[in-house]
Amino acid sequence: MPFQKLLVVRVLRPDRIPSAIDNFVRKTLPRGDDFVDCDSTSSFQQVLLSSYMDSTTTTPIYFILSPGANPVREVEILARKQGNDPSKMMHSVALGQGQDVVAMNKLDIGHKEGHWVMLQNVHLMPTFLTDLEKKLDAFAIEGSNPAFRLFMSSDPANSIPIGLLEKSIKLTNEPPQGVKLNIKKAFTFFSKEDIEDKDPKVKTILFALCFFHTVMLERRKFGPKGWNMKYPFNMGDLRDSAVVLNNYMENNASSGKIPWDDLKYLFGEIMYGGHIVDNWDRILCAAYLDSIMNDQLLDEAELFPFIEGKPISFKCPTAMPYEKYIEYIETECPAETPLAFGMHPNAEIDFRTMQCIELFKTLQ
Repeated sequence: MPFQKLLVVRVLRPDRIPSAIDNFVRKTLPRGDDFVDCDSTSSFQQVLLSSYMDSTTTTPIYFILSPGANPVREVEILARKQGNDPSKMMHSVALGQGQDVVAMNKLDIGHKEGHWVMLQNVHLMPTFLTDLEKKLDAFAIEGSNPAFRLFMSSDPANSIPIGLLEKSIKLTNEPPQGVKLNIKKAFTFFSKEDIEDKDPKVKTILFALCFFHTVMLERRKFGPKGWNMKYPFNMGDLRDSAVVLNNYMENNASSGKIPWDDLKYLFGEIMYGGHIVDNWDRILCAAYLDSIMNDQLLDEAELFPFIEGKPISFKCPTAMPYEKYIEYIETECPAETPLAFGMHPNAEIDFRTMQCIELFKTLQ
């Protein structure tokens, strides 16, 4: 019986419980794969647009922040796509001492004029949230301008009123677990239009950049074996790196040469390196970029380090259509293993055991 197998694994190999539960869900639930393999093919803008279509004047959109996330820019992009000028029709208030009066004033304006209101870091003022909940109830009775929308953001906190959470559409931008899902999430962060018409070299480098982004995120789960400190790498780093890549490639299009040294410096010392404060971590980041960002990349280079003689491989594909990249990630990316980072298979025992302990604490 599948559940009895779980009990045996729990006793003998607690570090394998997360994987065993994945298998249990896949086999015992109808369409179990869908619960384990979260859909990471939608970009944040697509998810935000879908949530916006579901929102109403009394159903806010609530962003639960992950490290380094800043949804304000994404909301401004959405506003422009909906025909609203953020400078005139969107009010953003960062809550703190004395800002509750300002926030209430902006809510009244938005409610009457049909503007958007963005309240940031609402967890800093828990007493204000009770008043906010009453305000939304009053708006529901009075009726609001149909164009009015409320967006909120906060760190995870226990002080958020349950009623406010129940009213809201809740979004977070935590990266998924695992190399395959992270690469897919990173690649699909860019729309088809962003990639389809690009030069083949840019497509290839962008795919490698998505792998590099995945490595930077996923090494954090290994604790001190991955990075000496825990850094808030995020999608903003990938987005800005892609902008820099496009600009540099356009400026150097006439020469035909790829400015590898410039790109490595910008990615490793400024974009991602801007988070890094430990010298050894900086050396590790530079070593990854040296391994990935070179002329061999354009000739289906191997992305996983130190895998000579091992039955595992993940090569950087040559330029192909957008859907083919997603299909390639789905079919060619190997199963989860520390070998993807050049680490020994036993490197995951510690963090997998901690995952198991945290899981059972939560269940209890």
